Amino acid sequence: MASITTTSPKQSSNSIQGTGDIKPTVYRILFAISLVHLLNDSIQSVIPAIFPILKSQMGLSYTQVGWVQFAINFTASIMQPVVGLYTDRKPSPYMLPIGMTSTLMGMLLLAFAHSYWVVLLSVCLVGLGSAAFHPEGSRVSHMAAGGRKGLAQSIFQVGGNAGQSLAPMMTKWIFIPLGLFGSIWFTGVAAVAIAVQLYIARWYKVVLQDAPVKAKSIVQRTVNPQRRKQIRFAICMLIFLVFVRSWYGAAMSGYFAFFLKDTYGITIDRAQDFIFLFLAAGAVGTFLGGPLADRFGRRNLIFFSMLGSAPFALLLPHVSIAWAYVLLVIIGIILLSSFSVTVVYAQMLFPGKVGTVSGLITGLAFGMGGIGSVVLGNLCDTLGTARVMELCAFLPLFGILTFLLPSDRKLKEWTEESSLILFALFSYCKKTLK
Repeated sequence: MASITTTSPKQSSNSIQGTGDIKPTVYRILFAISLVHLLNDSIQSVIPAIFPILKSQMGLSYTQVGWVQFAINFTASIMQPVVGLYTDRKPSPYMLPIGMTSTLMGMLLLAFAHSYWVVLLSVCLVGLGSAAFHPEGSRVSHMAAGGRKGLAQSIFQVGGNAGQSLAPMMTKWIFIPLGLFGSIWFTGVAAVAIAVQLYIARWYKVVLQDAPVKAKSIVQRTVNPQRRKQIRFAICMLIFLVFVRSWYGAAMSGYFAFFLKDTYGITIDRAQDFIFLFLAAGAVGTFLGGPLADRFGRRNLIFFSMLGSAPFALLLPHVSIAWAYVLLVIIGIILLSSFSVTVVYAQMLFPGKVGTVSGLITGLAFGMGGIGSVVLGNLCDTLGTARVMELCAFLPLFGILTFLLPSDRKLKEWTEESSLILFALFSYCKKTLK
């Protein structure tokens, strides 16, 4: 029987992929996919931002408003893991422009929507477009990253957060004066995104043709049952933490404007400035999160982003308008600093499953936040917006559960162990065939 020779984890990882050196970072593709992420998420985030317009123009209850957010979140969440699983097995470069075409159709339909059911259908189309984009967008950023995975994920995710932050201002400048017909302008935004995605898809296709086939199934069969159980627990805990963060984000982006109107009597126009501040600060936090996680550890940053924002979240419903501006910036930066970090952490749990992991973290957990929106809408109808904001302020305290996640050191050990097993089996099979 031929002996099995092992080498260092770093060597093994490179050997399996057929490359001795880490590939260079392709910044033009990273910035292009980040731009598309900005355009995609600015369109998607317009939906909760126009809730006050929908409520007044169509006479909806808070519960009905909650169902609109549920519709877009749920379609995106259910399909993202499905798309991710499919594209992990069969990467599809042109999934990107196809998804954005669905978004374009949704915004076109929303511009001419005259009933609640048409609104629901249009936001579902936008949700499906988002579901198609995120797993493949995350894969593109992973492929273009070279050796800088954390930075690449931050560049990709900051585009999305920046797009979300623009939604309140677009509501202020477009939807308040034009009503739902303002959606017609976003068909042009979607068209620009499709053009950029076609450029990215051509690069993606060339990279796929040049990439060697990876032997992944062996590792999945050699992971011991106890380790597999630990990984499943960790991913479930991570999804729960992202769900809590998404629920708080849904409360802020969907209902905080109503809270300001009911509590302080300010106009919806002015309330959009507060939402913009929160989301813009979140974009800054997302960009800073990657480098900070590289320095202090991913699990530590996830813990800090949740519990670090908790005191400010608890204060927010009880302060003056002037202090609300300040606290929203602080909460946005701290809470969303872990946005890209959670994706990279999950990818470390499941190496080689970029699309599926992206679908789980940015899709399933995001959709669970949509379920939270329905609950919040019901609570706003029964308890009032002030009481709901006070209750939501406690959500970041769930961050204490972060300590149940495996440490960065433990994750690295698991990854190295899997790499060694795969390389040893690969080398043995190669020698046996000779």
